[in-house]
Amino acid sequence: MRIKARSTSGRAEGPYRSVDHFEGLAREDLPGKDTLDKLFEHAVQRFGHAHCLGTRDILSEENEIQPSGKVFKKLILGEYRWLSYNEMESIVSHFGSGLAALGQQPKSTIAIFCETRAEWMIAAQACFRRNFPLVTFYATLGQEAIAFGLNETGVTHLITSVELLETKLKNVLPQIPKLKHLIFVDQKKVITEGYAAGLSIHSMQAVRELGALPENSTAIVKPQPTDLAVVMYTSGSTGRPKGVMIVHSNLVAGMTGQCERIPELGPDDTYIAYLPLAHVLEMTAEISCVTYGCRIGYSSPQTLSDQSTKIKKGSKGDCSVLKPTLMAAVPEIMDRINKNVMSKVQEMSFIQRTLFTLGYKYKLEQIKKGYDAPLCNALLFQKVKKLLGGRVRMMLSGGAPLSPATQRFMNVCFCCPVGQGYGLTETCGAGTITEVADISTGRVGAPLICCEVILRDWAEGGYTSKDEPNPRGEILIGGPNVTMGYYWNESNNQDFFVDDNGQRWFCTGDVGEIYPDGCLQIVDRKKDLVKLQAGEYVSLGKVESALKNCPLIDNICAYANSDQNYVISFVVPNQKKLTELAKQRGIVAAWEEICTHPEMEREVLKEIKLVAANIKLQRFEIPVKVHLSPEPWTPETGLVTDAFKLKRKELKNHYLHHIERMYGGK
Repeated sequence: MRIKARSTSGRAEGPYRSVDHFEGLAREDLPGKDTLDKLFEHAVQRFGHAHCLGTRDILSEENEIQPSGKVFKKLILGEYRWLSYNEMESIVSHFGSGLAALGQQPKSTIAIFCETRAEWMIAAQACFRRNFPLVTFYATLGQEAIAFGLNETGVTHLITSVELLETKLKNVLPQIPKLKHLIFVDQKKVITEGYAAGLSIHSMQAVRELGALPENSTAIVKPQPTDLAVVMYTSGSTGRPKGVMIVHSNLVAGMTGQCERIPELGPDDTYIAYLPLAHVLEMTAEISCVTYGCRIGYSSPQTLSDQSTKIKKGSKGDCSVLKPTLMAAVPEIMDRINKNVMSKVQEMSFIQRTLFTLGYKYKLEQIKKGYDAPLCNALLFQKVKKLLGGRVRMMLSGGAPLSPATQRFMNVCFCCPVGQGYGLTETCGAGTITEVADISTGRVGAPLICCEVILRDWAEGGYTSKDEPNPRGEILIGGPNVTMGYYWNESNNQDFFVDDNGQRWFCTGDVGEIYPDGCLQIVDRKKDLVKLQAGEYVSLGKVESALKNCPLIDNICAYANSDQNYVISFVVPNQKKLTELAKQRGIVAAWEEICTHPEMEREVLKEIKLVAANIKLQRFEIPVKVHLSPEPWTPETGLVTDAFKLKRKELKNHYLHHIERMYGGK
């Protein structure tokens, strides 16, 4: 086993550094290219005529009425249409000049609140070039949170889309007095009635045309490495959103670390972009693609594959048309792919199913030994691989821990390595990423070459550097990728500190374990620890990731009150599996009724106990009662973040009367 990182002090707590950059931490990959605008300029010079950003034309939209009476919008999409680097450069240049002509000043913040699309990237590059710090918000952040962030940063200009303007922004605009200009990125028409008198509304096209006028080609004030590039609002699993202040040198360092783990990233690659660009993982992935000549095709979770919800039956999803080589996915999406494929396998004939299972087991054994199984690939997995276009050479996973079962499934069926990463907005998404050759599961890899990791003892949780077999503790990340703290919020900055050498550190609140080869595993989260009445500590996150392996469960949130002596849970059941089980028990009813049926609650609890026994959870960690939720948790419901992490406070409030019921209050 290759050693990937070592402790620079020789002590068990670290700091641990990558052996490939042991003498000092990496700050930039391309010498002298120390700001984001320099990276873009360099790419335009290198790849001028090559494809850069691609978008599919919408050929037609149809409304399809479902058996339940609901209306679903279905799209028929055309081929990808591409902008070359040179074309993008010209649009970036004119749009930037147009913003300046509308009074946007260097070093003054400007906001973007928009879905993942080419215009987001174009607007961002225009802002980086002219030193307009970009304030970003997830498209699913609630209205109050957006108003709070826009007021906190005092922006006067906001870039958005017509849909978000009309559904999310219109109602809160009166609460944002400083806002003067709204720029929408679509080609659609906007009804400008009903907005405040002092607010001007422009299309992106009009701003570009304004910037193309000779009198508006003003001198450009370029950014310094220490200048603010982005203020990224994270929904955080708790309370008010926090704006993370990221300077140019932070992003350049973070991307240097990330790209070192992706072998031969370059002009032969195609990346499919569908995750929220207001997420640091997606934003750094896309800026890296632009930097190294890898083309980006835009997509969305609703149009990703032929089976996606907005794709009309018989027409092609984005993966089939684009055939990407690189793809990022949050575990939630890979779990969904896994469940889809496995339910298709269940529908096969007995012989086909037996063949698939045998092939799966055989290839799994081969992978664990470090080999492949070309015959199985050709006969069995070719078809599955086609679901994502057939050319994916590497999947990147971040945002939450990926279960070993799902990781193995991707390795076997899609014949590609899954690079698991760990990082936070506060560290530019950079922390650790597994190496392509590392076939172990459940770990997140060694520190990237731009940062180092310390494990700090957390006695209360029972984690120390003296633990056997491996040192454990709270993960601290240090390096040039560690951001400058939270916007205007001194009280929140206690998680950041500067050491005696002037290096910035961030205390993540996550608990990790370092293996002898220098790789990290996330084992717990400080905030998820609850002390039961009898004094036992329960890690809710640990309970959840264990029970997610239960076939009846699509999602689970464990909950415990400190004045009680047992754990309870809310579960989003797997509709197909639970309906089948209900049928076997003679319960034929609507989905809502199945979920509220006491017998179904008992069945799910029985299943939970089985899985828990296999995974060896402690007796006090196993949920004693369960509430089944007929509604799935999506970012739109406000119960999970954009990366599908649970928002515990919101879930608690949402299920308050069920908590009282399960704890015997009612």
